Amino acid sequence: MASTSLSFPSFQIHLRSSKRSSSSSKPSTCRFSTRPIKITASVSEKPSVPVPPLQPTAVPSEPPSKQPIQKIPGNYGLPFFGPIKDRVDFFYNQGRVEYFQSRVQKYQSTVYRANMPPGPFISSNPNVIVLLDGKSFPILFDVTKVEKKDLFTGTYMPSTELTGGYRVLSYLDPSEPSHAKLKQLLFFLLKSSRDKVIPEFHSSYTELFETLESELAGKGRANFSDANDTAAFNFLSRSLYGTNPADTKLGLEGPKLISLWVLLQLAPILTLGLPRPVEELLLHTFRLPPILVKKNYQRLYDFFYAAASSGDVLDEAERLGISREEACHNFIFATCFNSFGGMKILFPNLIKWIGRAGVKLHAQLAEEIRSAVRSNGGKVTMAALEKMPLMKSAVFEVFRIEPPVPFQYAKAKKDLIISSHDATFEVKEGEMLFGYQPFATKDPKIFYRSEEFVADRFVGDDGEKMLKHVLWSNGPETQNPTVGNKQCAGKDFVVLASRLMLVELFLRYDSFEIEVESSSVTITSLKRASF
Repeated sequence: MASTSLSFPSFQIHLRSSKRSSSSSKPSTCRFSTRPIKITASVSEKPSVPVPPLQPTAVPSEPPSKQPIQKIPGNYGLPFFGPIKDRVDFFYNQGRVEYFQSRVQKYQSTVYRANMPPGPFISSNPNVIVLLDGKSFPILFDVTKVEKKDLFTGTYMPSTELTGGYRVLSYLDPSEPSHAKLKQLLFFLLKSSRDKVIPEFHSSYTELFETLESELAGKGRANFSDANDTAAFNFLSRSLYGTNPADTKLGLEGPKLISLWVLLQLAPILTLGLPRPVEELLLHTFRLPPILVKKNYQRLYDFFYAAASSGDVLDEAERLGISREEACHNFIFATCFNSFGGMKILFPNLIKWIGRAGVKLHAQLAEEIRSAVRSNGGKVTMAALEKMPLMKSAVFEVFRIEPPVPFQYAKAKKDLIISSHDATFEVKEGEMLFGYQPFATKDPKIFYRSEEFVADRFVGDDGEKMLKHVLWSNGPETQNPTVGNKQCAGKDFVVLASRLMLVELFLRYDSFEIEVESSSVTITSLKRASF
């Protein structure tokens, strides 16, 4: 659940590239023989809610550079035509990675000027200063120096008609009075649901694995991504609101309704694989009208209002000075856009990278996870999870190598000096800063074998020190969300859910094989646990 991020510039539908991968393990006929595991959430292990500061919080920065100030290279081209050319390069001629990398090579700099989509006519000003290294990138988190108002999706903001007429938390800067109240409300929601997270995850993802096994038995392959959508929405609804969607009028349609609603918000920065002229006109030049999803959104609103009313979170909203209606629209965005959107991307990424790593890593994870659970009396608890250093490291490595929120934006509050590894630059007040996170978190001057998935990268004292360079949550992993910053309110919730994903997987299976195409992950074999 993110207060500023998940999901998501990364909630993208991109159907133009494909990769296939599978591990080398073979299906096994070994019978499932592990003893039952109790799934509990210990009251004594409740995570604490951050105490909010009264002032915006700054991200520790590097000491001032002694390098001479240089002019930022690059340009924006001719008005109107320059942004359109860059947009076509970004989506079609080059693609995202080459768009950034080619300009790094051209300017011999990881900091330069360029345009970011969508440009005319949706975005009034597509001009940005691009930050592509791990040293300059963190300036985007320092809300004492930059502003985050209305910059969640980038150089444009979707219509508030899509969020009940409200600017929800993700679009608020910490300097705005409503920001602290709404973020504190999300902290309350998370705190009130903490006892339900572990058992409800177990319940929801047991259903997912049973679905995958059934599909494998009937078809020889199973689509993880589709099954994960259902499991993720069920988990969030049950754990955060104590409501099972299948028992309501919403039924099983939640994930489909959410996807259409998110599409209208992110269409200007998506490509769907349609013919270029169609996409350029339909998605990138004019906004899709909110009326297309008005009825769908009303169904989501009715579901969440009824679910939230069954607990005390709406009462807490009123105590904080937030109307029940505004609170509900924020719950929808935080749950559906941020959390569901994040799990929709993050969990397939987990399966993809762990699956590609092969049977050796699978065996190591299975041994570590099962040993820790057995030593904890057969219970999956917070304490047991802390005894799994390889599992924790593998999760952080997925966040590093393919962060679920690739884009970050901020506007300079004042004249700034920023530094890359090689140069120092001056940024003027009001200029837009943009960071493409996968470049920053794969910075070869910070991480060895930066382009490789190294599961044990963050194990041990030296490994844990590198967590400050893991930035997926709109802030360093070593820092915590507060009402004074824009770090993801549900940072710890998302990390916990990701860890539980691997724990449930390797309590149940020794190994698995996959195929990956675009954003879709298909399971081709599951080897049941043999020890």
